[in-house]
Amino acid sequence: MDSAGTAGTSTGGEGPSSGGAGKAGPQRGAAAAPSRYESQKRRDWNTFLQYLRNHKPPLALARCSGAHVIEFLRYLDQFGKTKVHAPGCAFYGHPSPSGPCACPLRQAWGSLDALIGRLRAAYEESGGTPETNPFAARAVRIYLRDVRESQAKARGIPYEKKKRKRAPAAAAGQAHPAGESSTSTVLSGGSSGSGPGDGSGAPLRGTSSS
Repeated sequence: MDSAGTAGTSTGGEGPSSGGAGKAGPQRGAAAAPSRYESQKRRDWNTFLQYLRNHKPPLALARCSGAHVIEFLRYLDQFGKTKVHAPGCAFYGHPSPSGPCACPLRQAWGSLDALIGRLRAAYEESGGTPETNPFAARAVRIYLRDVRESQAKARGIPYEKKKRKRAPAAAAGQAHPAGESSTSTVLSGGSSGSGPGDGSGAPLRGTSSS
């Protein structure tokens, strides 16, 4: 039995006789380790559920609306690290203030936008339907847009979406008379640009505090 155990360990489970030894190798570890995105999504979801439990009165997930999601985002501002200057501040609209000020710290718009994306996915993975998803509510989208615009003015940092590159339909049709080739050209041109998510969160990385 000692020789069998040694063989199973040394071969890493390649032979048919290794049995359980092979399953304990790197393959099982790789399958068990979630990605950074999945880990963050799980933490965000647990944080939101804890917020609902601590809500006064406690709030059931089934009764959660876009207004409650906005309430949650405002609650998170107390843990923010981004300085958002008030209109009366001397540094209002300056991306590089020359000194300290008493303006509050807030959650950066890019962080909130990414958070909502993860929570929207977690809600549906937990059995919710897209039609009832409170994180996809119109009120939440409007709130995020207002936060983006107000922080852009306060911090002097414009947030611009990257425009999609599209091949002209007429030129594509002439260059590729066959429908299949023309379609593939248009799709490749459209996919070369960045999606909405790429343009939303990227500008705030590395600028979380001023």
